[in-house]
Amino acid sequence: MHKIGITLIAFALILSSCNQKKAPQKDMTNPFFSEYKTPFQVPPFNEIKLVHYLPAIETGIADNLAEIKAITDNKEDATFDNTILAFDLSGDLLTRASLVFFNLNSANTSDEIQALAREITPKLSTHRDNIMLNKDLFKRVKAVYDKRNASNLNAGQLRLVEKYYTDFERSGANLPDEKQAELRKLNDELSMLELKFGENVLAESNKNFKMVIDQEADLKGLSGDVIAAAAEVAKNDSLAGKWVFTLQKPSMIPFLQYAENRTLREKLYKGYLTRGNNGNANDNKETIGKLVNLRDQRAKLLGYANHAAYVIDVNMAKTPENVENFLLKLWTPALERAKKERADMQAMIDQEGGKFKLEMWDWWYYAEKVRKIKYDLDEAQLKPYFKLENVVDGMMQVANKLYGIKFIQRTDLPVYNEEAMPYEVQEADGRHIGVFYMDFHPRAGKGNGAWCTSYRDQTYKNGQKIYPIVSIVCNFTRPAGNVPALLNFDEVTTLFHEAGHALHGLFTDGPYHRTAGNVPNDFVELPSQIMENWASEPEVLRMYAKHYQTGEVIPEALIAKIVKSSQFNQGFETVEYLAASILDMDWHTKAFGSNVEVFEKTSMDKIGLINEIAPRYRSTYFSHIFSGGYSAGYYVYIWAAVLDADAFDAFKQSGNIFNPEFAAKFRILLTKSGSDDGMVIYKNFRGQEPSIEPLLKRRGLK
Repeated sequence: MHKIGITLIAFALILSSCNQKKAPQKDMTNPFFSEYKTPFQVPPFNEIKLVHYLPAIETGIADNLAEIKAITDNKEDATFDNTILAFDLSGDLLTRASLVFFNLNSANTSDEIQALAREITPKLSTHRDNIMLNKDLFKRVKAVYDKRNASNLNAGQLRLVEKYYTDFERSGANLPDEKQAELRKLNDELSMLELKFGENVLAESNKNFKMVIDQEADLKGLSGDVIAAAAEVAKNDSLAGKWVFTLQKPSMIPFLQYAENRTLREKLYKGYLTRGNNGNANDNKETIGKLVNLRDQRAKLLGYANHAAYVIDVNMAKTPENVENFLLKLWTPALERAKKERADMQAMIDQEGGKFKLEMWDWWYYAEKVRKIKYDLDEAQLKPYFKLENVVDGMMQVANKLYGIKFIQRTDLPVYNEEAMPYEVQEADGRHIGVFYMDFHPRAGKGNGAWCTSYRDQTYKNGQKIYPIVSIVCNFTRPAGNVPALLNFDEVTTLFHEAGHALHGLFTDGPYHRTAGNVPNDFVELPSQIMENWASEPEVLRMYAKHYQTGEVIPEALIAKIVKSSQFNQGFETVEYLAASILDMDWHTKAFGSNVEVFEKTSMDKIGLINEIAPRYRSTYFSHIFSGGYSAGYYVYIWAAVLDADAFDAFKQSGNIFNPEFAAKFRILLTKSGSDDGMVIYKNFRGQEPSIEPLLKRRGLK
């Protein structure tokens, strides 16, 4: 998941309304109220306390009042400088405090932080509406917009004016008063429902399920490191001598892949599959019904046919119909491939005398068996070569070979959790680029999955560049006993993926907050997904894949097997992803009745999803679309996959995966992203429209 800059939150917090109270007196012991005294002015996490957030956010709101009032009270005609630029530069305190707060609510939360989030969130929703529905402010923005072509603006200024005008229009600035009041109510309700959905998924994933095993025979098939990790979880849970498996993927996936006990595989998988759908306090079905109906009402209020039409209107795809046609074009070959994979696994079950039909919880287990037979390869052979520290080093070497940059670990920077590791990123000549935090392992207060975010975006202040502070947050296998953190290959590619987002944030360089690095949602995964390509290249594997005990570089025979098996299980992976993307589109284009399960089944039956595969995310835990900012936008990963496959193909076809000419051009793409439309930026790099052929070839769908 990509959260660089926390776009939806940060933009919502930029400004406040003109009827706020006088700014409260600042308590200067609050770290947010003065410039950070830390190296590179990173947040002083060691000094920030829970009591600091609300005063900082409320004071930030009040500070914004003065900034907005200065714009709207200006008696001079509205200009780029006194209106658009002033608006773009406002809200510094509010943004700084909010970024820290919401980042920690995702990565290092607690009951107290969650309670505070429920108090802060509606305030921020109201503030966003108060600004975007401020008639005096919109009048000035519109005045600049209307005369933009006669104002001698450069291309960057013109784009900024147009972006802000569009933002106001899409936020209801042109609606009559009674419709604006209705919009405010919808936005307030939606903000709280989205927060609630995320809290429920976190509780269902990290608190409400664990599978305790007390018979060693039930561990048959599992590797030593997986067993040791389960024993460590049990010990930490006051269950010493037993083994605990959770719904965190580093715990769940190895069990599904290797555990011979089919009954326990079913129990664990059903625990995962029913999150948010257990009829308890964390059940998400009612929340989903409210969310989709309120989103639909808001879209119609703003003049769109549905929520998907509203979201996609500013994306590269432009319309829901274009997205649906694109997804269905891939669906048919992917489903055919998945059915062949299913047949291979069923044949194996029959051959073994299993006398049962393949089920969802069997797929990982028998897929691994097929991989072993077809390619003489299983995950257990690879993991010893993917020690976390070595993979991190490999990612850094790739970035260095492409862009000449270097990463310097820092022990003098404050961290929000002892597991977060900060690095300074420098150009080859030592010039500072930014700060990069990495946080790798699951814990009770961390959300599921992996994402990239920022504590400070690149910007300019008084002509001086302010350098970014980015962070990637993951949930990778922990060390256990004497065994270090050994990653599976999916975790390896996830690390490269999130690092790609981080490089995007680190390289972005533009004069304005609103446009620097701010790209359409269906472009935003290009910088991350292209990095995944290098992870599996033989030349790169030789750089970082070293046995954790001997230091031996991964054997050529294993590399050959990795390359040969690159299209393994791609039917399954593509189908489960496309099914979730289509489900997302249906939620935001189709009318919802009253039953979440019936709606989901109807959606999946319509496309012929086979019973052995579930959508990658079932509705009740589909955080991307119901709490993570990807509503009507989960399709963006595969839309961007067309771009990344086409872009990497340029490197491959040149005969040098580190081709300096293409690397320099791609860095320009990252640096200048947001300065023009997504397709224009891409074509400036590639010199042509992207082709879908490299993606189909890579996935074996052609």
